[in-house]
Amino acid sequence: MTYTNQTTEANFDGLVGPTHHYAGLSYGNEASARHQHQPSNPLKAVKQGLAKMKALADQGFVQGVIPPLARPDIALLRQAGFSGSDQQVLSAALRHDPALLSAASSASSMWVANAATVSPSADTADRRVHFTVANLNNKLHRMREAPQTERVFKAMFADEHHFQVHQALPQSSYFGDEGAANHNCLTSVDGSNASELFVYGRDERYPAVGPQRYPARQTLQASQAVARLHQLDPTRTFYVQQTPEVIDQGVFHNDVIAVSHREVLFCHQQAFVDQDGLFARLRRAIPGFTPLVVPAQQVSVADAVNTYLFNSQLLSRADGNMVLVLPQEAREHDGVWLYLQQLLAADNPIADLQVYDLRESMRNGGGPACLRLRVAMTPEEQRAVAPGVMLNDQLFTTLNQWADRFYRDSLHAEDLADPQLLADNYQALDELTRILGLGSIYDFQQL
Repeated sequence: MTYTNQTTEANFDGLVGPTHHYAGLSYGNEASARHQHQPSNPLKAVKQGLAKMKALADQGFVQGVIPPLARPDIALLRQAGFSGSDQQVLSAALRHDPALLSAASSASSMWVANAATVSPSADTADRRVHFTVANLNNKLHRMREAPQTERVFKAMFADEHHFQVHQALPQSSYFGDEGAANHNCLTSVDGSNASELFVYGRDERYPAVGPQRYPARQTLQASQAVARLHQLDPTRTFYVQQTPEVIDQGVFHNDVIAVSHREVLFCHQQAFVDQDGLFARLRRAIPGFTPLVVPAQQVSVADAVNTYLFNSQLLSRADGNMVLVLPQEAREHDGVWLYLQQLLAADNPIADLQVYDLRESMRNGGGPACLRLRVAMTPEEQRAVAPGVMLNDQLFTTLNQWADRFYRDSLHAEDLADPQLLADNYQALDELTRILGLGSIYDFQQL
């Protein structure tokens, strides 16, 4: 729970949207490709996410929710030349460009680790919490999220005395930015000596140095721009390149190969270029820095990708020990689970393992860490957040009842052109904004 002596780390999880489906849109994400065109269950997906949120909230962890974006994205389809009524646009897109319809209907905004990069007020020169919305330039279905995500965040974190929400960086591959999935905040145990670690896949000055099979989505230039926007201390801001070879094995974001919390960096042996050099720099900056490195001979990169061992959450309990929140897939892999038992028995801050069923999200390529955005806040900052988004027993019950009314228990690609799905989605999201107290944040509410 406690991030420093003055701040608490809140986790804001993305609500899975009603158009959750398996389209294999994310090249480089092997789980997404593996389940392409299989039927999905949006109702189960949203309830699995809510169950994890509630379980953590019941343990005293600060938990909020982030609403999904409005989908299908009719404006994208119209921009691509489809015309007529909304129903005609959907029908024509299904006939002539079903891949575009799928992209326009993606529920990928549930993976809010990609929604923005967040710096706590203790790290920023103006002592405000800074958010920079990710442009997600590498994928069509995700780059469309940025303007609406900015609007959502400005509704949730509206108090400009405490929060600064920056628009996304320019939509250019030069500034390819994937948000908090490639960003880590580290501190010493007592909360002092705060540092931020940005992980990038490519440096635009050396375009030939990088992965050969899959794209490197995050650029060094984007990470540096975010650090400037957040007014970070350059002497306490670090940059490291993700190993190109692991990107080519399906590690499309840093949070598939590493996770950090407080003074701990839990990562694979092959996570970073010049890993030993990085650890030396962090030891000098952070007293008590603790790298927990998983040897490749015990857990291969392929096993890490298949189980999402590192796409986990590290959380501090009230006693100062840590909990590692894992997907069910990590429990079901004999080698990975054996390693985790050894980790638990060793002398390190991790004292508990908690396993959750998130299969609907996992099959589309997102685990526990993908589903949450970490925001470290002081008590005063926490009180300034829109109160309706903070999870409690009443909101949990209300959201489950809301999902029961509007979500389908089976969705196929051809269902995306169903005009009733669009109507139900609009009604669901209109009601959701009232439940969360966020006002009219969607374009269709402006009509």
